[in-house]
Amino acid sequence: MQRLADDLVDALLAASRALVGVSSASLAEVADSLTLTQFRTLVLLAEDPDCTLGHLAKRLGVNASTAQRQVDRLVSLRLVHRREAADDRRQVSLRLTAPAERLVERVLTSRRTAIATIVGRMPTAHQQLLIEALSDFATAAGEHRQVAAAAPGW
Repeated sequence: MQRLADDLVDALLAASRALVGVSSASLAEVADSLTLTQFRTLVLLAEDPDCTLGHLAKRLGVNASTAQRQVDRLVSLRLVHRREAADDRRQVSLRLTAPAERLVERVLTSRRTAIATIVGRMPTAHQQLLIEALSDFATAAGEHRQVAAAAPGW
């Protein structure tokens, strides 16, 4: 049983390295202007328009002041808008600017294309098994599964 667990962990680590390589390559065009964490913040905001700072901090797994610094930098880069609620100025929502939306779409499209190419090299029967196995893995890890392009994922 332990050998199976070790083999599984080794396989997941190898797959993780491949996916990190794909992610790194897809971020190459923005590497000079954005950190990985900043891009992740943009992706989370793309998934949740009008997200609040508190909700963003929770999704990033950081405290509110750390999230605030991320947002301040993205606002200065003109990638995020802050909007106060009309009925409660303490309630501020965050939204991507149009250039940020295009940037996220471009990077994620590049990533999806690279992953599709890799998956296309696998036998069809293994592709279905991989869907099931990775879906179970993501669920066990606490990730929710994204549906196609409706939610861009990270």
